[in-house]
Amino acid sequence: MIRNLLVANRGEIACRVFRTCRESGIRTVAVYSDADANALHARVADTAVRLPGAAPADTYLDAGLIVKAAVASGADAVHPGYGFLSENADFARAVLDAGLVWIGPPPEAIEAMASKTRAKELMGLAPLGEVTEADLPVLVKAAAGGGGRGMRIVRRLEDLSAALESARSEAASAFGDGEVFVEPYVENGRHVEVQILADTHGTVWALGTRDCSLQRRHQKVIEESPAPGLSEQLTHELHTLAVRAARAVDYVGAGTVEFLVAGDEAHFLEMNTRLQVEHPVTEAVFGIDLVAEQIRVAEGHALADAPPRARGHAVEARLYAEDPARDWAPQTGTLHRFAVPDGVRLDTGFTDGDDIGVHYDPMLAKLVAHAPTRAEAVRKLAGALERATLHGPVTNRDLLVRSLRHEEFTSARMDTGFYDRHLTELAFCGTGDPYDPLAAALADAHGRSRFGGWRNVPSRPQTKRYEAAGEEIEVHYRHTRAGLEADGVRVVHADAALVVLEVDGVRRNFEVARYDDEIHVNTTRLTALPRFPDPTAQHAPGSLLAPMPGTVVRVADGLTEGTAVEAGQPLLWLEAMKMEHKITAPATGTLSALHVVPGQQVTVGSLLAVVQET
Repeated sequence: MIRNLLVANRGEIACRVFRTCRESGIRTVAVYSDADANALHARVADTAVRLPGAAPADTYLDAGLIVKAAVASGADAVHPGYGFLSENADFARAVLDAGLVWIGPPPEAIEAMASKTRAKELMGLAPLGEVTEADLPVLVKAAAGGGGRGMRIVRRLEDLSAALESARSEAASAFGDGEVFVEPYVENGRHVEVQILADTHGTVWALGTRDCSLQRRHQKVIEESPAPGLSEQLTHELHTLAVRAARAVDYVGAGTVEFLVAGDEAHFLEMNTRLQVEHPVTEAVFGIDLVAEQIRVAEGHALADAPPRARGHAVEARLYAEDPARDWAPQTGTLHRFAVPDGVRLDTGFTDGDDIGVHYDPMLAKLVAHAPTRAEAVRKLAGALERATLHGPVTNRDLLVRSLRHEEFTSARMDTGFYDRHLTELAFCGTGDPYDPLAAALADAHGRSRFGGWRNVPSRPQTKRYEAAGEEIEVHYRHTRAGLEADGVRVVHADAALVVLEVDGVRRNFEVARYDDEIHVNTTRLTALPRFPDPTAQHAPGSLLAPMPGTVVRVADGLTEGTAVEAGQPLLWLEAMKMEHKITAPATGTLSALHVVPGQQVTVGSLLAVVQET
């Protein structure tokens, strides 16, 4: 029996495994990097072991360090979570060689399936060799790991070399393995997967299907179970292929077999030899705890002959600290307040007051809704997201709500090209309620005295300026003998936390929270702007500023001051939150200044380079 379990991971998945362990009476051990010293997963575990350093390669990807931590803490089992070393056969062997229980498949199964190239060979498939014009479009893909890292779509042959180099760099940083391969890219297919669970007694369960078609940068955003609209025949075929893949490698534990579905045809993509981020939707539909089942299987218990009966529908949304309107740029800062309504499941690695840093994935949480029908589950999840209290950096919350309510999604006609088609309308939807900035100004003005005493003449309007979704907004109000007044709006009540306005006879409540210059009004995030612009904050035309904090990982070959550049030409690459972000020339001209070198850390707004337009 397992009594003390170490999770070789961080954040949300570590907290989720710890929750099951507490319910099962198992003590828990966390590992944490210096960047995660105050992270929630390190605080909620019974024991926590420091991994010196911040970079993944020095901490969560150091197998020897983690095994040493497990032994030192008295753990008798290791759960890898997902990402990092979860699909690393050498790590699994190191855990077993240390006399610990490995909560995962045998190392041989990981070796056979963790490399996507070997997995395809096992399933009778092969990646592309020499790519020709006729093969386009193609997908460059990391052989190890997942989560959309190390993946690039290539539509022109001249872009292939750069895509291979970029994918290798990103894969090596995220997984410690820079191997990549090329496969055909199926346009507008659906990403469908099958959850499997196998024991050491020969039983393999196929736990329904999941649709994960809504993706950004090849990383899933919204997932659901069961996958809607599949025929019984196709569902049976997917289950059969998934079970066959598991039996082919004598699989044990939880895993996922992924497919690209086009029409009624299923194309094998890969097998993930670990728990998936989206496993909660399967848990909700089948009424089981997959982590608890993983532990029971590792202890040698047998599964029942057949899985539980599926009930209802479940939908999951991944909440990211990122700005979809700015090429999904990750965001950092303090998460001041985070709460969701009752009735939905929340898996997160953050709580009020936690800092969101630059070193790891920007996912804040997963919200999961379960209901008797798909329409009810989708409505429930959209409503919960919309009403969630989320004070801190910019997130993809509004995008998620609009995606869930988009006609193409509600009618289950989505595919992997959903955001390619609809990102503009979903991410660029204005600045929220037009009265939010006024409410912020009135809350700020609460309690302030009028200039001087009573006057016969009306006071001049007060002015406040805010930034919301990249737009500047100016609002006006007055102090009068009767209180605060705004043109065209009746101010029913105003204090620092609540403003009540009457607009065209309808009362509306605005909850306001302020954290220095960051203001949240209901679900709108505003930034208070100074009354007069700062003249020192101006930059020369053509200045390239860092859109996020991160590390300069590469500068284009031969790029020096005085180099001629073309509009859109990649100049340098930033790495933040485990993803690479390309910085391109804003116009055709000459690179007149280059202020960074590879390995340099930069903050938001740092001047990277200047391109003087021709």
